[in-house]
Amino acid sequence: MAVRHHRLELGVTWSAFFLSFGIIFVAELGDKSQLMAMAFAARYKALPVLLGISIATAVTHALSVGLGSVVGDQMPTASISIVAGVAFLGFAGWTLRGDTLSDDEAQAAQKNSRNAVVAASMAFFLAELGDKTMLATITLATDHDAFGTWSGSTLGMIAADALAILVGCHLGSRLPEKAIRYGASILFVIFGILLILHGV
Repeated sequence: MAVRHHRLELGVTWSAFFLSFGIIFVAELGDKSQLMAMAFAARYKALPVLLGISIATAVTHALSVGLGSVVGDQMPTASISIVAGVAFLGFAGWTLRGDTLSDDEAQAAQKNSRNAVVAASMAFFLAELGDKTMLATITLATDHDAFGTWSGSTLGMIAADALAILVGCHLGSRLPEKAIRYGASILFVIFGILLILHGV
């Protein structure tokens, strides 16, 4: 019985991991923090930049999951699904609009620093506060396993930003932004409608 319960818990964790990984990876494509990753990669070595991004992402998403878990405990499941669905429709519009770096964010990404890890960590932590990937992680954590959501969302964002670093270091050009924005927006609309239908 204990083994069966343990397997069930693992299944819930893995389900949350894969869902969070996919959604956050999609949300990060074309996001301002991905643009910052490209800018950092043009100035610093890839590994320190990726390490800085990883640290900032792990901390930010731990805070997001903690907040989402607290909110989720206070709301009935049906309400969570409907609110999450509406939030995802909002993320679709946000993604379709696209993101740009402000002058301050661009300067932070280009700023000279002896320690690229610290520079990337601080810039990405500040860039993520209130960003759609943070809000999406909070939304996911309201109704899914906390560890699975945290690990999946963290690795999903790191994977998307690693792709940006690769582009920034080697290709010297951007990903096809318009196609990515449209594709990500469509996925958010699908997720949003499914969540609303589940709640109703």
